[in-house]
Amino acid sequence: MRKSAWDKKVNEYTESENRMKSMDLSKEPASKPVKEQAKKSNIEHVRVHIKESIKEPAKEQVNEPMIKESTSETLELSENASKQQPVSQPSVLKELGGLGVKIVVICLVFALIFTFFYGFHRVTNSDMSPMVRAGDLVLFYRLNKDYAIGDLLLVDFQGERLVQRVVAREGDVVDFENGNLVVNGFIQQEPEIFQETWQYKNDVSFPLKVNAGQVFVLADAREGATDGRVFGSVDLEDTLGTVITIIRRRNL
Repeated sequence: MRKSAWDKKVNEYTESENRMKSMDLSKEPASKPVKEQAKKSNIEHVRVHIKESIKEPAKEQVNEPMIKESTSETLELSENASKQQPVSQPSVLKELGGLGVKIVVICLVFALIFTFFYGFHRVTNSDMSPMVRAGDLVLFYRLNKDYAIGDLLLVDFQGERLVQRVVAREGDVVDFENGNLVVNGFIQQEPEIFQETWQYKNDVSFPLKVNAGQVFVLADAREGATDGRVFGSVDLEDTLGTVITIIRRRNL
């Protein structure tokens, strides 16, 4: 009984192995054709690739004449454009015209500035020496007529422009005493003046009160200078403006 059971198991094992072998044998014939087909497809793909690579130089050779034609056309166009370019004279004329307009505008701006805001005057006498000497150029500001004591201004007297120094304002009383300037009863200390100040014998009488809208001016060179001792107080309307810059003659 034991042998028969063992024999059965051996028979079953052998049968299962035979079945497995038969299944492997049945699969092999089917796999070989698949492999052969894959090889054939790879070979055909390589052949197609080789044919295409052989055809590409021919395409490039076909495109070369087209490139030559296009380059020749561009050269012709550039030559035509270069022939037409010499007509650039109007642009030069336009640039010159624009430059001329800019110069005219700048000149007009400077003319307006130095007509309504600032002005230059060349001093022709030594009445303001040593502060301002003959030949010096002064720049004055026309819009500032709120003068303070000690300011330099430009006065128009009988058609002549004079640089003067403000020594008294409206409401002040001006007089002279022993070669000194006296304002409101006090002798004035003037460190920039190196000469005595004497009253002239003329129609202007002192002590003199400065009226509203006026100033009293004197020159720095007090001996023989033309200043308020000659023409009295000056209306603000007759002044041209405040001197802001003195340019020495030697610097010109």
